[in-house]
Amino acid sequence: MKKIIFTILILHLSLGANIYNLKPLKITEDITCVIGDFHPPMKTNNGFVSNMCYIDIGESLVVLDAGPTYKFAKEFYNLMKLQYPKHKVTHVVLSNYHDDRIQGASFFKEMGASIVGHKTINNDIQQNQSKFQRMKNILPKDVFDGTKVILADILVEGGYKIKGTKKTLEIIKPSLVSEEKSDIAIYSPEDSFLFVGNLVFNGRLLSYKTTSNIDGWIEALENLASMDVKYLLGGHGKEYDKNSYKPTLEYLTILRDDVKKAYEDEIDIMDVKKYVHTQKFNYLNHFEQLNSANISIYYNQLEWK
Repeated sequence: MKKIIFTILILHLSLGANIYNLKPLKITEDITCVIGDFHPPMKTNNGFVSNMCYIDIGESLVVLDAGPTYKFAKEFYNLMKLQYPKHKVTHVVLSNYHDDRIQGASFFKEMGASIVGHKTINNDIQQNQSKFQRMKNILPKDVFDGTKVILADILVEGGYKIKGTKKTLEIIKPSLVSEEKSDIAIYSPEDSFLFVGNLVFNGRLLSYKTTSNIDGWIEALENLASMDVKYLLGGHGKEYDKNSYKPTLEYLTILRDDVKKAYEDEIDIMDVKKYVHTQKFNYLNHFEQLNSANISIYYNQLEWK
């Protein structure tokens, strides 16, 4: 009886120590994900703003993105071990180089996992060190403690496969550059499941960056759509049905076509927003701020081509 009470007490204390209190979402029998907050990193969400998953490939697990902090990764790992106490994490696949996706990688490295990313990811990390100050400046010290940025061990292109005893995962590079050069998707044929990272946004508007390529992003989504999978989960948002990519594709297509026409018609950048018909997406979080920025960035790309 005393042993039972002690076990319950230890469990209670360990749960109480959790910062993120992750809620698992089971996509298929072998795939479990957690859904990030729709807002930018802040104290209230402790930097957890992106979706991550783990996949049982047969006696071992593959993790899709490592999360924003060392402590997040540790809690994510503990969540996996509740379901798979005997499974080892062999690989962590980073869908791009952003801080909300890679900063937990060092924890998994300590657990013996190989860190996998696109062949451009280490260059992206090394050339954008200032981007990894964001969480450090925002999050409380006790949340950020232990977090550090490490490089990927295995650099891949499209077609790289991770083989388990019951299924094989494939890394897909659907276009040369989309939101970032390092964007990749992870495909599980046996589950008819695609994890596409920042190629797809739901629940909040996408962020088009100076490093983005709108034609490449649209090409990537069209290529992924042609696979006709049953489940497609993006990096943001809780939707994971086969059509979850469509709002992102439609928004990007309107953004490209309308901004390009306005530019060709010599509409001044201060007025171009009036000619871009993306207002139908104003139900998405942070629409006004991000839509204006997206329009300006793409217009400037056209101007400086």
